[in-house]
Amino acid sequence: MYLFRFVPLLCLSLASLPAAALTCGNTGAGFEAWKADFAQVARAEGVGQRGLQALALAQYASRTISADRNQKSFRLSLEEFMQRRGSATIVAQGRQRKARSSDFYAALERQYGVPAGVIIAIHGMETAFGGFMGDSSVVSAIVTLTYDCRRSEFFRPHAIGALRLVDQGAITGATKGAKHGELGHTQFLPGNALTYGVDANGDGRVDFYDQADALASTANFLRAKGWRPGLGYQPGEPNFEAIRAWNAASVYQQAIAIMAAQIDR
Repeated sequence: MYLFRFVPLLCLSLASLPAAALTCGNTGAGFEAWKADFAQVARAEGVGQRGLQALALAQYASRTISADRNQKSFRLSLEEFMQRRGSATIVAQGRQRKARSSDFYAALERQYGVPAGVIIAIHGMETAFGGFMGDSSVVSAIVTLTYDCRRSEFFRPHAIGALRLVDQGAITGATKGAKHGELGHTQFLPGNALTYGVDANGDGRVDFYDQADALASTANFLRAKGWRPGLGYQPGEPNFEAIRAWNAASVYQQAIAIMAAQIDR
């Protein structure tokens, strides 16, 4: 009895010791040495051979670092942000998509409690409904951000998540996503993909580049973050907190709420 309680604690301590010794960097100079150290962390946290190979092949993602240093969404007004993201087009196309696939979105709402407008608005905002899902290596991007000194601890579980997704065959080291390592139709960070992924099409695997899996996973994420069926999701209403969990930019959060309401009219 006590042995089984002790083993998980031992595993956690082994995993944490290498992490404490890792040295982050603000250039690519120390990236290869850091990867060798991070491989020990990954191995202790259960990453297998395929994931470790993907880590070894990961390259320092200079475009990711440039994008991370120059994020502008936080500085835009809500009106500017919505205009730049093409909110009117997202709403118009979103209404059409809802009408064409009403049964699918109704089934999602029955299962997860999240109305169609919210899922559709996120899908439109993130990838223009799958039109562009990114051109950066997911593994290289997320590993680079974990190495970078700015937010190492935030990205660390997502790097482990990406490597475990490789182990599972959900992605490969060559899979493309956004510059911050987000993947699929709604741009999940890898750790969240690992945790909240849903096989909605019943093919036995979770594929974030399959629309049904990605949208069901998005609904599952929002439910896990406290979404309450039938309650409002505008700022100040109960379900707005779940939208806030999706993205840190306040203009993004507000835009999703506004567009979702317009789509659901």
